[in-house]
Amino acid sequence: MKLLAHDIIIRPIITEKSSRMMEHNKYTFEVHQGANKIQVREAIEEIFKVKVTNVHVMKVNAKPKRMGVFLGKTRSWKKAIVSLAEGERIEFFEGASI
Repeated sequence: MKLLAHDIIIRPIITEKSSRMMEHNKYTFEVHQGANKIQVREAIEEIFKVKVTNVHVMKVNAKPKRMGVFLGKTRSWKKAIVSLAEGERIEFFEGASI
């Protein structure tokens, strides 16, 4: 199954840590579980029309949660930290802050 660019990039991650990383041209996204670094790079370049220099991908494991007597887990997901070329910016993030 071929993933489209909008299927690969699920949502941006905006936290205090990711906001600090934006100052260094690094942006954080939640990505599709089956996507690899090359697919993430191509999707970011296609959607935002920027030049990507580096991609770090990591898996965030599920955490156990409890609601009263019921035990459950949060879902696991995949995170990508994308570094952009010097002078490139993603305008989508400019107004976002914590």
